[in-house]
Amino acid sequence: MITAAQLRAARALLGVDQRQLAELSGLSVPTIQRMEASEGTIRGNVDSLVKLIDALGTAGVEVINEGAVSSGGGRGVRLKAGSGSPKVQT
Repeated sequence: MITAAQLRAARALLGVDQRQLAELSGLSVPTIQRMEASEGTIRGNVDSLVKLIDALGTAGVEVINEGAVSSGGGRGVRLKAGSGSPKVQT
């Protein structure tokens, strides 16, 4: 449904912190923190995941699953197939 990396990227695109996302979604800050700290796909209560996806959508972020086409036609970011976790040097 959504990965931790997608969630962090979505939050960055919106320019909101974890507290603001918690307010937008009706979830607690610890729930958002747990979701962002997950490995790979976020697992959890279906109701919480739906609230999160709905809040992101309302705020203007479309979550694009692997192999899916963006229906909105807006700008977006996605990892190339097979790239896994990015290795960024600072």
